[in-house]
Amino acid sequence: MADMTIAEKRSAEKRVVRVGAVQIAPSLDSLEGTLTRVLAALEEAAGKRARLVVFPETFLPWYPYFSFVLPPVLTGAEHLRLYDNAVLVPGPVTEAVSASARRLGVVVVLGVNERDHGSLYNTQLVFDADGSLKLKRRKITPTFHERMIWGQGDGAGLKVVDTAVGRVGALACWEHYNPLARYALMAQHEEIHVAQFPGSLVGPIFAEQIEVTIRHHALESGCFVVNATGWLTEEQIARISPEEKLRKALTGGCMTAIVSPEGSHVVPPLTSGEGILIADLDMGLITKRKRMMDSVGHYARPELLSLNLDDRPAVPLHTSHAAPIPLQTGSVSDETDGPGHRAPAATDGTIDQRVAVLRGAAG
Repeated sequence: MADMTIAEKRSAEKRVVRVGAVQIAPSLDSLEGTLTRVLAALEEAAGKRARLVVFPETFLPWYPYFSFVLPPVLTGAEHLRLYDNAVLVPGPVTEAVSASARRLGVVVVLGVNERDHGSLYNTQLVFDADGSLKLKRRKITPTFHERMIWGQGDGAGLKVVDTAVGRVGALACWEHYNPLARYALMAQHEEIHVAQFPGSLVGPIFAEQIEVTIRHHALESGCFVVNATGWLTEEQIARISPEEKLRKALTGGCMTAIVSPEGSHVVPPLTSGEGILIADLDMGLITKRKRMMDSVGHYARPELLSLNLDDRPAVPLHTSHAAPIPLQTGSVSDETDGPGHRAPAATDGTIDQRVAVLRGAAG
């Protein structure tokens, strides 16, 4: 952006980006079945000239609704089935989505259950319009029942990436209740924030809470928010919950919406049924909002309040390689390590390095 001419900057502020937010049901039978639905929705959205297409939280292969209505002791079989159908990154699923994004020229944000060896993660994938995978991030803290299903993410995923439609950041579900996670993306000047929720969960109050949350973030960040929630059919709900009284917990909670930097809906939200919400984003509204309130710029007080982000990937093993200490030849079996102490014999056929250093220091 620093190398852009004045005319180019003005043109960028006047640009309009068409986006699509997808609310459809997954296949509860197989990863391949849901992937087919994803690719078909991409085709449909691209046919409507959308340049960014957003899918719900962990849509591939499906959100683990079973963990919300079944006691832990009864979730084993479904949890293992989720492992069997989970997404490898990279792998065949990412290759298929990448190829579709490249062919259609669209940016895709997809929620998946990612399998990494013996663990599952709630993962958000951002594909650019050239098919490249720009971001893989994991939900930093799974919520309530989800902690039995997924591992924790890390700060390495709290990034905003440059794409064909602008600077894109993403959070999943109740991560939007973590103001510091949101601020980490705000401070990186996201233009389009992607939110993903499971949908068909908890009831109407969940939809209301989603709406409040995403509209507030749009206002606070001064960015657009594109949110996608999932949908379950009556047949799927009956299949997930063996008890009729628990099925109400798998209804409502849908709020697929597109919100402007001024906190208003760009188009009416989709709160039930399947469909693809399409809207044109006037990117000039970002400057219009931030002229009044830029929470990470002229309205910030970093000398008083600031955020420290550890963006290192969390890894279970760290290795280091110390420089070898030069050894002297000869036997040290009779050498002593201080008065009255005999140096231990080397167990691997080499001279004890510590004794060798002492000998060298003594001349």
